[in-house]
Amino acid sequence: MSRPFKRILITGAAGRLGTQLRRGLAPLADTLRLADRVEVTEVKANEEVAVFDLADEAAVMAAVEGCDAIVHFGGAPLERPWNEVLESNIRGSYHIYEGARKFGVKRVIYASSVHAIGYYKLEDHISGNALGRPDSLYGVSKVFVEGLASLYWDKFGIESTCVRIFSSFPEPADRRMLWSWLSFDDCVRLVSSALTAPYMGFTITVGMSDNKVKPVDNSLAGHLGYVPQDSSEPYREKVEGSTVPLGPNSPAVRYLGGWFTELGHPDDEENK
Repeated sequence: MSRPFKRILITGAAGRLGTQLRRGLAPLADTLRLADRVEVTEVKANEEVAVFDLADEAAVMAAVEGCDAIVHFGGAPLERPWNEVLESNIRGSYHIYEGARKFGVKRVIYASSVHAIGYYKLEDHISGNALGRPDSLYGVSKVFVEGLASLYWDKFGIESTCVRIFSSFPEPADRRMLWSWLSFDDCVRLVSSALTAPYMGFTITVGMSDNKVKPVDNSLAGHLGYVPQDSSEPYREKVEGSTVPLGPNSPAVRYLGGWFTELGHPDDEENK
């Protein structure tokens, strides 16, 4: 049986989620091209490896050429000094979309983040595609790339799904993750659904499992066909028994972005 794609490029392939996507997306493509700034290990027969920095435009173009879909999970994964955010997340993502335009790639799945909307409060009950309210320079970079994805759909016809990932770990590690958790398997399901949906256009969706508390309405992304199958509920007793609750006025509790809202400017920290 033929697969939907001949070659999918996965950036950030050596990272926590990139490693899971290598496993989960293998049935969708004849070849996975794995890209990261560090070496990717245990390469399988259907995988290719490219090691480069996303700020290197020529290297990005070489990695994109010959691919028919891109799963862009590369870049600085947390709040970092401005120049690192600029080069890795902003300039690097521009290179990805320019590569897609120049080489005719029609679908991009982008790892956006809750930190693009981190200053909304838990009780705001926003839509999954709400206007950005970033909580950090990292969050600003995510809002930028969401805008880039919108432009490249409207102007160049490149479909994108921007996944605002909340907390994706093997299991919930604290009380916040009882509502924000995205299991690894649900992450794979979400990216797979976006890649294979009959229509994607420009879509912003929320990356969460089927947790009991749902502070964000994700119904506008229903056309992707993503149906989460995991929940944080089996972990509730363990989490509540091993972690101390924060006070109701703590920013880490009140805001979607959690403790990111309490961070200062990263360049101030860097220069101490």
